[in-house]
Amino acid sequence: MSALRMAFNELRRITSGKLPKLAVLALALVPLLYASLYLYANKDPYANLDNVPAALVVKDKGAKDLNAGKDVADELLNGKKFNWKVVDDADEGVRKGEFIFALTLPEDFSEALTSAEQNKPRQGVLTLTTNDANNYLGSTIANQVVNEVRRAVTAKISTEAADKLLLGFSTIRQETTKAADGAKKLADGSATLRDKITELDTGVQQLAPGATQLSNGLHDLRAQAGQLPDATKKLADGARQVATGNETAAREAETYAAKAQELVGGLDKFNGDVATRLRALGFTEEQVQNVMTTLGQVRKPVDDANTKVQGAAGDLRKLATGADQVADGAEQLSAKTPALTAGIAKLDDGGTALNGGVQKLATATPQLKDGAAQLATGAADLSTGLSGGVDKIPNQDDPTRAAIAQAIGDPVAVRGLSQTKAATYGAGLAPFFLGLATWIGAFVLFLLLRPLSRRALAAGQSALRVALGGWLPGALLGIVQVLVMFTVVRFVVDIEPSNPLGTFGFLALMSLTFVAILHALNAAFGAVGKFLGLILLILQLVSAGGTFPWQTIPVPLYPLHYGLPMGYAVDGLRHLMYGGDLGSVGKDALILLAWLVGALALTSVAAYKQRVWTASKLKPELVL
Repeated sequence: MSALRMAFNELRRITSGKLPKLAVLALALVPLLYASLYLYANKDPYANLDNVPAALVVKDKGAKDLNAGKDVADELLNGKKFNWKVVDDADEGVRKGEFIFALTLPEDFSEALTSAEQNKPRQGVLTLTTNDANNYLGSTIANQVVNEVRRAVTAKISTEAADKLLLGFSTIRQETTKAADGAKKLADGSATLRDKITELDTGVQQLAPGATQLSNGLHDLRAQAGQLPDATKKLADGARQVATGNETAAREAETYAAKAQELVGGLDKFNGDVATRLRALGFTEEQVQNVMTTLGQVRKPVDDANTKVQGAAGDLRKLATGADQVADGAEQLSAKTPALTAGIAKLDDGGTALNGGVQKLATATPQLKDGAAQLATGAADLSTGLSGGVDKIPNQDDPTRAAIAQAIGDPVAVRGLSQTKAATYGAGLAPFFLGLATWIGAFVLFLLLRPLSRRALAAGQSALRVALGGWLPGALLGIVQVLVMFTVVRFVVDIEPSNPLGTFGFLALMSLTFVAILHALNAAFGAVGKFLGLILLILQLVSAGGTFPWQTIPVPLYPLHYGLPMGYAVDGLRHLMYGGDLGSVGKDALILLAWLVGALALTSVAAYKQRVWTASKLKPELVL
């Protein structure tokens, strides 16, 4: 009897009658129910987040030029990612399950965000209230939403701060430009000052010897001026005595002059009387004139003497007056001499101080000249540095400044470059659940199918032929399961693989392999084989990496991932459904084929052993 014949007989046996046919139909639909319903329910849960109730508590009072609480609330309410309800207190609602989570914006939220401007920096705190008793993944999604809100608020605040900073740079540039102009003027003035101080130093060095000579001369003058008061006193006394003597002489001379004048007056009268008497006596006028001429010649010495006396008296009077004036001046000089002496003393003291100051100045001006030179050099360097630094200070126009502020405030942008991508959450889980459904579909087949044909075993048929005959009915039904499951998932659930034919072919290979493995377990171990099939399913669920990356499982489970077929089935389906590199699909297919061949080999060994009947075989201890 051929393997096909044995397979045909087994199929005819399980379809003989209405109820068995319904059972076969149910077996064909088991993978469909498991895979399609689960994937349908989880196809795109993120698209329905707007049905998830969430509470929003806005207590923020705002700050100057900022009301971050209102901005965040508006963004969340307009985003419609959750069914937000604005409430005053959400703790009780989260506790009772009315809300999956609550987001609270505190009173000082805006104030905290602007606190750096008052040099009192602190963070703005968003309070997220969750309750895992409501839903664990809901809390996880809420954390992601809050992190996104935090990032957006941080980027906005940082961008505004950076914009103010850059605007401040523009102001600094303007002021630095003014400072550079001032520094240029300072440099020019410092250079002029340096030249003038150099000239001052030259003059002071020339002045210093003169100041010393002046001080020495004033010392000598002071020493000599000390005798002036006594000398001027003596001079005044002498001048007064001379004036007194001159006055006495002038008075005596005036007395004699008066007497001489009387004498002359008397002679004039005598001449008049003589002339009168002569005319009276009858002398002629000529005779009278001759007598008068003779008298004039006689009295000429007297007249000359009178003239000299009168002149001498006038000269003596002038001399007396001048001597008196000299005496007055000498007395005034004597009175002023102490003050003059004191002034000369002060002048000497001033000359000494002047000389000391000039000498100090002569010592200091070289240092001052060096300092002025350093000042001129430093001012020139300052001017050059400020002029050169102006160009290094940012001074962007408004669009450029806004772009730079955006780059500083939110420096990292993510550009998604997905080599392969699942369209929805359900599509992402599809490889795992299609593999799982295929295994469960293979598992339930042997609730109805007999692993090995007893008739063929009794007839002594070839073990390989018996093994193939027992595997083919399950393989055929497994293909039917895959066809129904793939059709519904593709056209009803609308999960579209990148490579539909390849996906279906790989699913068929998976079904053939899983049927062969479970067939081998049932053939080799009987009822225990069904239990081993469940154990193997559990081991593959935890090690296949169907949800999280398989590298996240504990290290002791790594051998299960590498050894069991489910991990390779999931990997192959991912590459075929998402459009990944098909190179690894061949490797996955070869490993599944190896499991298929190994399972058929085990089934053949079991068929060979079961050709010998034993008591436990005729009456097994456990029947499932």
